[in-house]
Amino acid sequence: MTKPPLTREQLDHLEKRLLQERKRSLRSLGLWEEQARSDREEADSDLSVYSDHMADQGTEAMEREKAALFATKEGRYLYRIEEALHRLRSSPDTFGLCHATGKPIAFERLDALPHARYCIEHKRTLEGEDE
Repeated sequence: MTKPPLTREQLDHLEKRLLQERKRSLRSLGLWEEQARSDREEADSDLSVYSDHMADQGTEAMEREKAALFATKEGRYLYRIEEALHRLRSSPDTFGLCHATGKPIAFERLDALPHARYCIEHKRTLEGEDE
């Protein structure tokens, strides 16, 4: 039997990091949802205050789009965090192995990016940095 890539202490540390990131992400999504709800309520109640100028309407639409984009990005990040927690809990002996090469992912990389699925060498290849 081969030695797992990470010690029990390292796995515990990474689980705590993932739970912290999940909490932060959920808080961020909650804040964006609260802001969007607040903006809708203000728009509904203060219609007489806002002008019907096209530039104002465009700015408001752009801000709503930007908030939706950030929420979508945060949602994808939360999905990756949840996926990593599932991998860690269901297969702790293989957590920390690159999904492409099977090589161990450096603990330092996992500490910085606890949901990482690829070793840095493979990630650089994917991003075309080794050319």
